[in-house]
This record gives sequence, C-alpha cells and structure tokens, in this order.
Amino acid sequence: MQYLVSQSRRLILANGAVKRTTLVLLDIAIASLSAVLSFWLRLGTWEISFVPVAIFFGFAITAWLAAAHLFGIYRQIIRYAGIRTVRDIVAASFVHSVVLVVAVVALAIPGIPRTVSIIHAVIFTAAVISSRAIMRVIISDLLPSRARRARQRTVFIYGAGKAGQELGISMRSHPEMRLAGFFDDNVDKHGRRVDGVTVWNPDHLTNVLRNDAVDEVILALPRANRARRAEIVSKLERQAVRVRTVPDMSSVLSGQLSVKDVHEVRVEDLLGREPVAPDLHLLGSSIAGKVVLITGAGGSIGAELVRQARQMRPRQLILLDVSEAALFAIEQQVAAAGLKIEPGGWEIDLRVELCNCSDAPSIGRVVAKYQPDTLFHAAAYKHVPMLEANPLSAVRNNILGTLATARAARACGVERFVLVSTDKAVRPTNIMGATKRICEMILQAMAAEANGALKPTIFTMVRFGNVLGSSGSVVPHFRRQIENGGPVTVTHRSITRYFMTIPEAAQLVIQAGAMAKSGEVFLLEMGEAVRIAALAETMVRLSGLTVRNEDNPDGDIEIVETGLRPGEKLFEELLIDSTARPTAHSRIYSAEEAMMPWAALKSQLDELEQALTSGDVVAAITVVERIVPGYQPSDIFRKMRHNAHAG
Repeated sequence: MQYLVSQSRRLILANGAVKRTTLVLLDIAIASLSAVLSFWLRLGTWEISFVPVAIFFGFAITAWLAAAHLFGIYRQIIRYAGIRTVRDIVAASFVHSVVLVVAVVALAIPGIPRTVSIIHAVIFTAAVISSRAIMRVIISDLLPSRARRARQRTVFIYGAGKAGQELGISMRSHPEMRLAGFFDDNVDKHGRRVDGVTVWNPDHLTNVLRNDAVDEVILALPRANRARRAEIVSKLERQAVRVRTVPDMSSVLSGQLSVKDVHEVRVEDLLGREPVAPDLHLLGSSIAGKVVLITGAGGSIGAELVRQARQMRPRQLILLDVSEAALFAIEQQVAAAGLKIEPGGWEIDLRVELCNCSDAPSIGRVVAKYQPDTLFHAAAYKHVPMLEANPLSAVRNNILGTLATARAARACGVERFVLVSTDKAVRPTNIMGATKRICEMILQAMAAEANGALKPTIFTMVRFGNVLGSSGSVVPHFRRQIENGGPVTVTHRSITRYFMTIPEAAQLVIQAGAMAKSGEVFLLEMGEAVRIAALAETMVRLSGLTVRNEDNPDGDIEIVETGLRPGEKLFEELLIDSTARPTAHSRIYSAEEAMMPWAALKSQLDELEQALTSGDVVAAITVVERIVPGYQPSDIFRKMRHNAHAG
C-alpha cells in the first residue's frame, strides 16, 4: 500500500503529458484483462486461443481510444472526477461497444463470439470507472503531506439540506478543507449521516465545536430569513470560529453551488429588518416611460438609483456626475447589464453628462437639453470630518448645487424633483448636516412659493440614515482593519447609528418621491439604532478571531476608542420637532418641518454666495447659523470666529 501511495504521489506531481500517458497505459492494461475475462466468461474455460483474443483486443483498444478522444476522457482531472466523469466514461464506452459489435459481426472472425463484445463493454466500463474512483481517493485522501494536513481547516456546515449536501460534495475536491459534520434544525436528521459525516443537533453546538477544534462554520441556509440567520450567527460568533455563508437560492436551484461560491457573512444580512417587497406601482409611476435625470449618479446612492431606475423602463436615462471616473464606472456597469429589457424589448436611451451641479449655467443647459420628467438629486459631499476641514466646499457643492439644480428644474418644468437628504440634517452639529438642512429648506420654500401655479414642479426630500457598504461606511473600513490584524478603531464606545442597505434605501427614495404632493419631508423607517462598537465586535468574531480586552488579554484584535471627530454626534435623529405621519407605505413616513419663506431665505442665500466669492469662512458659517436653527458649529469654527473678532 505504501508503494502504491508513493507511486501515486509521483503521478500527481508529474506534468500533464505524463499523466495522460499513464492513464492510457492503464486503460490498455484494463482492456487486455477485460478481453481475457470476457472470453473466459463466454466460453467457460481458460483454454483460449491467443490469436482471436489478440485480434479482439486490437479492435477493442482502437475503438476505446477513438471514443475516449471524442469525449475528452484523458483531458479530465482525476482530483475532480465526479458524476460528470462517470457520465462521459459511460458514453464513450457505449460508442466503443457499438463500434466493437459492428466490427465483430461484420468481419465474422473465427473464434470470436459476437456476445464477447457486450461482455467486454460491461467489464471494461466498470473497471475504468473503478480505476478513476480509486485514484481520486488516493490523491484526495492519502496523498496530502503532513504539512498540508496541518494546514487543513476543520469545517462544519450548518444546514444538511440540498445546499449543504452540494457544498459537502464540492469540498471533497478541496484538500485544504475537512468536512467534520453538519448542524441542522430538523430533528429527523439528528444522528443521521450525510456524505459519511454526522448531522448534529444545534443545541450541542458549543460542545461539538470545542471537541472537534472547528475552524469554520459555513451557513448553507439560502431560504432562511434575516432574523433566523442573525440568531444563528449570534450563537456562532461566541465560539471563536470563522463564519461564512452560501449565496441565495438562485445558485442552489441552478445546481452550481460549490466552495468557490461561499463568501463572508455580510453585516447587512444581520442588521435591520426583513426587506419589504416594494410597491411596484409607486416604484415605476415616476420613472416608467419617462425621461429621468439622476445627479451624483456615480455615488453609492446615485448608482443604486440608476440600477433601480433602469429596471423601471424609463424612456431616457441621464447619468450626471462631476467625477469622470465614477461616471464612467456606472455607465459601463449599466451598459454591461444590457440596455434592452425583456419582455417587450424596451430599449433605454442612456446618456451621460460630466457636469458640476453648483455651476448654474452648466446644470441649466443640461436640464434644458433633456427636459426630464423626474430628477433625483443625489449629488452631495457627505464625509463629515473632511467637510469640517473644507466648509466652503461643503457650502458650494451642497447648497449652491441644490439651489442651481432646483432652479433649473423649475425653469424647465420638471414634473418631480426628489432630494436625497440625511438624518444629519436634524439638529446638525456639523457643516455637512447643516448644508443638507438648508437644501431641504430651499425645496420647502420653492414648493410653498409655487402654490397656485398651473403645473408647478413637485419638490420633495427623503431623509434617512447610513447605508451599508457606501463609500466611507464603517463596515468596509472595519473589514480592512481586521484583515490587517487590527486594531479596529471606533470614535466612541456609545456611538449609535441607523443602517439600511443601499438597494432598500434607493427603492424607498423612488417610492417616496412618487407619493409626494410637494414640500413634504419623507422619513424612511430605519429600524433599531446599532451600537458601532458592538458592530465591530461582531465583525471580529465572524472572522474567526477574538476581541482583545481586559477580560481576554490574549485576544486577536483590539478595539480602540479614538474620540469623537469634529462635528460628530453620539446619535442621529430623523425628526426635528414635528410628528411623522404614516403613508401608504409601511416604511415611509411624512413630516412637514418648519420652513423659511422664499423671500427671507433668498436674501440669506445671496449673502452666503458673497461669503463664498470672498472666501470668508467665518461669514459663511455665520449665515449658515442664521438659516438653520439649532446648528452648533464645532470648536474649530468657534475658534476661527474668535480669532477673526480678536484680529
């Protein structure tokens, strides 16, 4: 046996030509033995004439090599031999046997019974399949070196259904992974064996994982809802094992699930509520068959608005952004997905515009050129610390950009203007939030001023919290820190934030915009606030690592508190002082916030533009304070103002 293993190791390490030659020689040997056995079984004696057997063997091996070439038998990799390999061998063997029968019958060679060819096909097929199975077992299970076995990860699969079984089969081809068992909630499966390994009761999870020194648990639960997945992950993250998951049901139903499809558990799968199916009428009413313009189309929310809008069959879709790279990326993404949507063969007229919204003449020309029916204004600067350091840029881009775009929309008779706002606009402590609140006030004032017009532009705004996976989101930031070995940094142990997935946020923005009458502030229901430090701990544990703290000084990753950044709040709100009213959508609420009449607001905006023209930060911040009740500038601006007055 040791000799067989050592020779097999030499074979697996050999190059492709040597392996193919070895397999051909092996099959020739099998064919010769099968020929002898076939004659013995047919004639019932070992006293067999050499010449008929030799002639028959010549026909048999010639027919097999031709059929094997036709079906690519010698191009297959033994390590990954499976049901498809068996299928190809059976098909090649069938062709080989048909050719052999025809040759034997047609030539009628004395001493070669016709039934020998049938017997030979059965024996030969079984022997070839068995040889491949034995070689795979030797290569996959006996050949790995001690070093490779030491690197093997011990894996459990949570879920012994179709997805789990397919995953278990795929793992056979990955010697770096050892399947130690399954967990399953179905009591009828407890104690039974799947693919040779035991299915355990999840109630015994802690003891099983500890006794088997498990490195990783893979969730094979594509049908489980978010609440159930979060419950299971919460139980697993306390066990210091890495947790990964399989994708959704589409991969399982296609029969293509394998180890390569397994990915990290996404935090968005665990946070927030179960997604609610969108109201298709609301989703499409302001987009289907219309000309739609999306500013900030290259950003996180803007790009998702583009993807969602594309599905609603607009007549024309205009993507606008100031970033050339971001605009190119979303244009290529939409083009790669295909512009023709079935059924109906609807061809979207896709256009891109490289434009800065704060440049009033430029945005005016773009809006006048396309005459959009619906305009989603997602263009904004949003990174709080960066904008605290660059307040004039925040004022110019966010406030003047919204003002110029809204004026252009009103001048061109745009039917619906939807502003993407933020919870940071509520009682802002940073310039980003203050500028976004002024953007809301601009639309409120324009909506009020338009009352009585025959066909005024409907101005509305949608306010929500953080989106998972957006640029600057803590989730990818934490993931990079964990991959680099830590530490993971949080600004404050008690800081909380609301989270929503990007697709859900974009869908709700579109639906809220469709419900607007003009002037409303729509609020998206964000679920429970999440403590950021707890989120960091969860991500560390899901990576199979432990948190280093006073209770566990030997842990892997430390979570370090760095202190609140300028303008940062411990918690965010969605309302200022009014009571939100429910709408036709269970996740969308409507509110009417306090506003400033257009005449008063316009004079303040004119003063703000003057401060920008002169580059006077103190004057600009002073105007922002007057416009936004409750805005509390950070210490940076207070010191700046004090120095200006002292000077």
